[in-house]
Amino acid sequence: MGFFSEIFCWWGGNTWGTRLTIWRQGHLVGKDEFGNRYYEQKKGVGPLGRPRRWVTYTDFADASKVPAGWHGWLHYTADTPPSQQNYLPRPWQRPHLMNQTGTPDAYRPPGSILGQGVRSKATGDYKPWRPEV
Repeated sequence: MGFFSEIFCWWGGNTWGTRLTIWRQGHLVGKDEFGNRYYEQKKGVGPLGRPRRWVTYTDFADASKVPAGWHGWLHYTADTPPSQQNYLPRPWQRPHLMNQTGTPDAYRPPGSILGQGVRSKATGDYKPWRPEV
């Protein structure tokens, strides 16, 4: 099944078209701790007047798995990729946490159907908008 999914299923990772594009146009710049690979256009410039930069994910495409240093490089905030410098994350930068939606750890505010607690009563200060006729 892996062979056919690689040919036809773009959501499962890299397809042959992606591999061909990387081989023809991409230059590997580095990898991160999740195994994601980062590329830059070999020659020429993209539509923004700079070489294109992109990432291929190890498994499913999840943009939240791009570490802060690589995110800055992908978005042209930093010119030097983290693989070529001694990048240390700032103290306020948190490590990756997968999207928790649909899991028991998902955020559920007080008063939601699945949350615990009771929603506070309305105070009467809300005034709905009514169109003037």
